[in-house]
Amino acid sequence: MQPRQPPMPALLLSLWLLPSLALAAAVTEPADLEYTEVPRQPAAVGLPRGILQLAARAALHFFNFRAGSPSALRVLATVQEGRAWVNPQEGCEVDLVFSTEQYNPEQEGERLGKCSARVFFKNEKPRPAVNVTCARLFDKVKRQEKDYRLYKQMKQLKTPLHSISIPDSHGHIDNSLRPLWDLAFLGSSYVMWEKTTQVLHYYLVQLSSVERLKTDDDSIDFDFTVLLHEFSTQEIIPCRIHLVWYPGKPLKVNYHCQEQQSPEEASGTMEASAMAPPEFGNF
Repeated sequence: MQPRQPPMPALLLSLWLLPSLALAAAVTEPADLEYTEVPRQPAAVGLPRGILQLAARAALHFFNFRAGSPSALRVLATVQEGRAWVNPQEGCEVDLVFSTEQYNPEQEGERLGKCSARVFFKNEKPRPAVNVTCARLFDKVKRQEKDYRLYKQMKQLKTPLHSISIPDSHGHIDNSLRPLWDLAFLGSSYVMWEKTTQVLHYYLVQLSSVERLKTDDDSIDFDFTVLLHEFSTQEIIPCRIHLVWYPGKPLKVNYHCQEQQSPEEASGTMEASAMAPPEFGNF
């Protein structure tokens, strides 16, 4: 990975505001950036600290779900540039460019190129609206082969699945259980995107139970419970997720979390259950 650049000083937002104008902030290295309101503009709404990283993670959660490929999951590496606008009546819109890494323990830290995204948060409501494009990740045939190998591993699992802890108490994930974890991460990506707000984001910490369901076809169909770490409240949120997956077909997800917010209060337009499109163009 590239060495981190030293943090830049706080960026002073010095735009004059009228009630009909939005507050804008441009950044080039957001890793440790702070946002400061101009004192003589008390009506302005300040940008939350870390808004660019939060927007990038929301965009990647959405990207991973839409891609529907557990062998091609991405995680955030570095936010490279971004621009954010805040309108007190409308919410926060973020345009940004960021790099990603492959979510794979055997290739940890491998850079996968850039993504660009526009993310809109409707004030502090969940489910930001996302438009994201990433550079091509894998050769399509190789990705499909990896997904099918993972699918066969899932079909051959003999471990009792009703009660399980992944990772274990030492943070270890057995290789035989890696397919379960990757699918849980894939399904949780949808949940984490839907629950993200302008001030809250989520991280998958544990898969705590799995129940495999019988199907009339060859798809992987199971209910599982995950624990999500909610930042910045530091609460652990249990979520029950139902996932249906088959390589090359749309991913189907629905879920229920404790203290779940109602869909009509969300920023975006998708419902609390979803199906990915058959093919995602960025692959």
